[in-house]
Amino acid sequence: MKNKFRDYPILEAKGKSIPIFYPHIPKNAKKSVSKVLSTRWIGQGPLVDLFEKKFSNQFCDGMPVIAVGSGTDALHLAYILGNIKKNDEIICPVFTCTATNIPLLYIGAKIKFADIDPKTLNISIESVERLITKKTKAIVFVNYGGILNNLDKLNQIAKKNKIILIQDAAQSLGAQYKNKSITKYADFTIYSFQAIKHITSGDGGALIVRNKFLEKKGKRIRWFGIDRPKKQGGTWENDIREVGYKYQLTDLGACLLLDSMKEYKKIKKHRNSIYKTYLKNIVQNNKIQCIQTLDKKADEVMWLFTIVSPYKDILQKKLREKNIETNQVHFRNDRYSIFKKFVKNKSFKNMDFIQNKYLVLPMHTKMSIIDAKRVSLEINRILKNID
Repeated sequence: MKNKFRDYPILEAKGKSIPIFYPHIPKNAKKSVSKVLSTRWIGQGPLVDLFEKKFSNQFCDGMPVIAVGSGTDALHLAYILGNIKKNDEIICPVFTCTATNIPLLYIGAKIKFADIDPKTLNISIESVERLITKKTKAIVFVNYGGILNNLDKLNQIAKKNKIILIQDAAQSLGAQYKNKSITKYADFTIYSFQAIKHITSGDGGALIVRNKFLEKKGKRIRWFGIDRPKKQGGTWENDIREVGYKYQLTDLGACLLLDSMKEYKKIKKHRNSIYKTYLKNIVQNNKIQCIQTLDKKADEVMWLFTIVSPYKDILQKKLREKNIETNQVHFRNDRYSIFKKFVKNKSFKNMDFIQNKYLVLPMHTKMSIIDAKRVSLEINRILKNID
């Protein structure tokens, strides 16, 4: 995993520096948090219920929402509600945040990594199809950087093979496919509200379930296996029949999310404008490729902007000298020791080709379009001076 150009300390956000990430804090955050602190409920309370309802209406076409403490919590709940058991075969992306795949280790499932599509860095459909066996229980996929997978094709594969689809949409909040919420295209969809996502509660997440009858079970499991409405309604001795966890969102987190949701249209517009600015101003040639969406049926909300270049290390070094922070953000999971037993004698030719060439550029609501143009011009200048 070692790469000498990767080991830069975090860039301080001061002066004319452009950090790679910056949290979006809604303008009413301090007032809202103060109001919650003056109430009885700072943990899971009525604002969590309100958030689930409003989030469902705004982003999920009315589907059931289970608010939790992190995107990782949501993934673990999805795997449990999907009835994934020890030694079940699960097809997963080799290129993603480890949070996608680590919860499968909790369960003892057998991970089968799929290669990437080099044009989008999403999971390769061809690789997925080659990995399917009679033992395959689920396909897990990520919309990398906000770029959507081929949701039609994945649904066709799942239906044909009677496989569960689990969508890690941590990087694609608010996206639509064929004018419908992307949550309509998977049995389970998760979102993350970690500090640098589109909207944040400091840390938090949500699980959206296609089967509405799983909602109550999911809400029990996120809180020790206890039927919370019954307990608060006066039945304090109700039984626990399922192993549960402490995965709930808090009202403090929910108030931040509710405020951010009011600003979401502005967030979407700004992030997509930065994305388009990069596409328009970075000169693509044999020295550099911009990872971009190719699907006209997709209405996406971008989270990362990624470039691919054989001169990645030089670009990162030279940009850093100009106080512009870049990095690779995610790394191939097959190189981590915790996944070693799943990758013996396995090869991922597309990942091998890309692994030392991709670089993520700054994108957040604290940077301006002028900043994005500055980054683009610096990249063009650096590459122009390379023979």
